[in-house]
Amino acid sequence: MTTTLRPTAPEQRTAAGVRSRSYEVCVNSRPVGRIDLATDDRFGPRAGRILRLGIDERDRHRGRGTVAALAAEEVLRGWGCESVEVSVPADAGVALGLAGALGYAERNRNMTKALTATAPRLPEGAEGRRMTEAEFRPWAERGREHYAQSWIDRGVPADLAHAKSLADHRKLLPDGLDTPDAALRVLTHRGTPVGTLWVGRLREPEAYVFDVEVAEDHRGRGHGRSLMLLAEAEALAAGAAALGLNVFAGNAVALRLYESLGYRNTELHFSKRLL
Repeated sequence: MTTTLRPTAPEQRTAAGVRSRSYEVCVNSRPVGRIDLATDDRFGPRAGRILRLGIDERDRHRGRGTVAALAAEEVLRGWGCESVEVSVPADAGVALGLAGALGYAERNRNMTKALTATAPRLPEGAEGRRMTEAEFRPWAERGREHYAQSWIDRGVPADLAHAKSLADHRKLLPDGLDTPDAALRVLTHRGTPVGTLWVGRLREPEAYVFDVEVAEDHRGRGHGRSLMLLAEAEALAAGAAALGLNVFAGNAVALRLYESLGYRNTELHFSKRLL
């Protein structure tokens, strides 16, 4: 039997040059599923995405999804893509297994935690305060560079990584310290600054930890946990019911901390180089 992709509509292109197209997955011309492809508006035309891959229930467990994914990679190569990305819900065991079998490597994951009604107490000596204007500029510059480097370390071209970092920070902090739905905080321990915190989307049901950093000279002393407790307090004070975050693959220390605090995986993001 031959598994092929059959376009369901003409290719679409946005004003920004993002390409997308949907296909039926067919076995001997019989439709058995659907796959949606696009280039990634975050990283430019060299990065492709499998937006959706679904095989009809009666045709599952026969290798249709594997062949469809491989065919999708060929389509993206034809578009000039050098990499392909896919996001998988954390509870989708079959899809996670397929990603691993096809050589996709985890790049980052999203985690979330439901918040209780009572804000956690910070350890003795720990306090959170508003970031000052004098602290904001060097913090923002360092944060943009660190965020870009995180993507570069995972195979994203430097120019695209820096462009994404700049665009994301401008979008999420348009008014700097005065951005309405953001809390920029400094954690102190007995009066000494030991870390920084950025919690955003405070007007949404799920707030988000965009950045948490312990000063290098103060690491290994539990301040990361204090910063995360402070993040919960800020989210609760704004009326959020949950708190989400992103953690890059390989950051085992952060992952262990988040898991110990009750965060659970919601979505895993994978990437693969197209040779």
